[in-house]
Amino acid sequence: MALPLIAEAEFESRVLRSELPVLVDFFAEWSAPCKQMNPELEALSIELQGKAEFVKVDFDRAQRLASMLRIQSVPTYIAFFQGRPVGAEQGVVSRARLRTLLEPYLPRAEGAIRSLELAELLKQRAVVPIDTRDPSSFGRARIPGAKNIPLEEIETRLAELHMAGQPVLYCRSGDRSKELTEKLAQDGIGVPFLEGGFLTWEADMMPIER
Repeated sequence: MALPLIAEAEFESRVLRSELPVLVDFFAEWSAPCKQMNPELEALSIELQGKAEFVKVDFDRAQRLASMLRIQSVPTYIAFFQGRPVGAEQGVVSRARLRTLLEPYLPRAEGAIRSLELAELLKQRAVVPIDTRDPSSFGRARIPGAKNIPLEEIETRLAELHMAGQPVLYCRSGDRSKELTEKLAQDGIGVPFLEGGFLTWEADMMPIER
């Protein structure tokens, strides 16, 4: 999915007035690093669809804007939130690195815990990750210290779930554990979940147990 290309005249309406955080990719057609980064940017835009906006600005056609923002090389990535720049990166960087620019400003679901937050809680031994994937997926790779309770068994194993300590649910992509968290909340049972699931944990280069 190609990112939308905006002109200087659109910058205020598309970026500064956006209700969602926006990652602006300042690029140039002649730049090999810019072309190299396109697949990563497009993948991240799909990953954060509905949570953040992504736009491209042609550096050579936006000299006034580039000067205002003190951009001297491409690619340069600047995250904006509520009309102000909140972070920036230059050059060829990882998708996870770009995500960290937006992470603090993304809208969050009730009970959602991000990878970095979960990692810190695990260091403090404050939570127990509950892997809700099938046993074979759990056996191949998992978050260190995780216990396996397949998603379809959670509601019949609630006592076991809470005896494990303070649980944090996770699935492959976060969607199914989010739905379960919402369902349990309706019954008065508060259980957080890992936003983005195991895929995001891996993408954020967190430790994995095999």
